[in-house]
Amino acid sequence: MAAMDPSPLVRWATSKALRHLVGERRLLRRRAKFERARQRAGVPHLAEYFHQVDDGYSHLAVQLLQPLLNAYDIKLACHLVPPPSGPNAPEPTLLANLSRYDAAKIAPHYGLEFPGSGPPDAELVAMATRLLANAHGAEFAALAPQVGDAVWRGSNEALADLAQQRAPVSAAAAEDAETAGSKRRERLGHYSGGMFYYAGEWYWGVDRLYHLERRLVDLGLRRATSEDGELLAPRPPVLHGPHRDNGSLTLEIYASVRSPYTSVDFDAAVRLARETGVTLAVRPVLPMVMRNVPVTRRKGVTSSPMRRGRQERKDFPGATSSIPSASRCGVATRSTPGPRAKAVAWPC
Repeated sequence: MAAMDPSPLVRWATSKALRHLVGERRLLRRRAKFERARQRAGVPHLAEYFHQVDDGYSHLAVQLLQPLLNAYDIKLACHLVPPPSGPNAPEPTLLANLSRYDAAKIAPHYGLEFPGSGPPDAELVAMATRLLANAHGAEFAALAPQVGDAVWRGSNEALADLAQQRAPVSAAAAEDAETAGSKRRERLGHYSGGMFYYAGEWYWGVDRLYHLERRLVDLGLRRATSEDGELLAPRPPVLHGPHRDNGSLTLEIYASVRSPYTSVDFDAAVRLARETGVTLAVRPVLPMVMRNVPVTRRKGVTSSPMRRGRQERKDFPGATSSIPSASRCGVATRSTPGPRAKAVAWPC
């Protein structure tokens, strides 16, 4: 893991290496290689899903498993996993809180439901894990949304009804299932819940699912019964309406110049501020390695932001996805020693 500020030479070499590793040309070659291997083996297209019972992102994702099977000619392997721990989750409580907050905000835009607010009851989570531990494939896809709904609503009655229909496994067997899922996830190179894996690539949650769907469409896997051209979880458009603000509202972006997510999102934030008239305030933050936050190899996965960056360029051909665009919006930033950073901003 990285836990120090690398030298300029190491930064340059790392940047060059990552550009090569996650470049589109190399990505397409890797995908073709996986597909040739699958065809030689004569096996079906297999997507794997890693479900964390007490995770908000997972509850949204699991609601799209059955629709995914209905829309695409694929098989689905579902694994139970425990929450991330150790260096991969330095603030687990904050991560859990944010998963619930995000899920509640995201769900309506995908026609999904997230009935939870506070942390789910530990006993309900344990029972839910026992109910799901020996469910597989389509059976898991049908059962898991019902189990999750009962957990997040805090409904002992609903979960008891499901237990009457399907006998839960023992607590030891449920723990074994989570251990097996965790080992599989680690072997494939990730650490989080609510994750989809297909032929060498990871897709996190419903808001990244459209990347997987487009890949399946490119492979000709859309079923004839599915609506032509419609994705299950398309990227929602950014709609701001005809009105403009006079600068009284402020949009804050916490930018790290070493973050691939910042590189992808920054120009979109500038564009949104310019089009809506709000004030854009840039709050620079130190990269994790400069704050002595451990960054494991698994947390260093960059394929997701690179996919998003490529899509940004397709959706907005004029976007450069680069941090210097702050100057184009009249934003001056000044980092100060210590944990704080100051920003000077005015309307775009």
